[in-house]
Amino acid sequence: MGDQTTFLLWVIAAFVFISAVALCMQAGFLYGTYKAAKAMEQKMVPLVPKVESLVETARTTLEQSRKQIADITGKANEILESTKRQLLKIEDVVVDGTARAKAQMDRVEMVLDDTMSRAQETVSVVHNGVMRPLRQINGIALGIKTAFQTLGKGHRPSVAQATSDEEMFI
Repeated sequence: MGDQTTFLLWVIAAFVFISAVALCMQAGFLYGTYKAAKAMEQKMVPLVPKVESLVETARTTLEQSRKQIADITGKANEILESTKRQLLKIEDVVVDGTARAKAQMDRVEMVLDDTMSRAQETVSVVHNGVMRPLRQINGIALGIKTAFQTLGKGHRPSVAQATSDEEMFI
């Protein structure tokens, strides 16, 4: 049993040695990481105040932008409300104007119809009251004139002097 125990002790010792070497390597890597972090920290320390001022400036700018956007939105809403009210007023005016114009057009049409009917009645009265009697008087005057001409000549007209109306009966 001595050989196996010795062998087992040597195997355990080898694994302990390998573990010790691995731990030393990890310590070396950890020390390298520590050095890299320290170097990075040394490079970052001067940038921290600049970044902090940049962050503060960004916050201030963001707050101002929010206020301006809120102001612009409020003004835009006021303008939209004002525009809506104005459009409603304009719509009322247009509707009222359209109704009035239609009423006036109806009145103009009635006046025009009345004027045309009166003008037609006047023309009819002039035609019946003035022109017909004038034609009748003119017809009577022509009859009297023809009677005097016929009586004044005293003899019968010859066929050579016949008019176109008389030729139809000859």
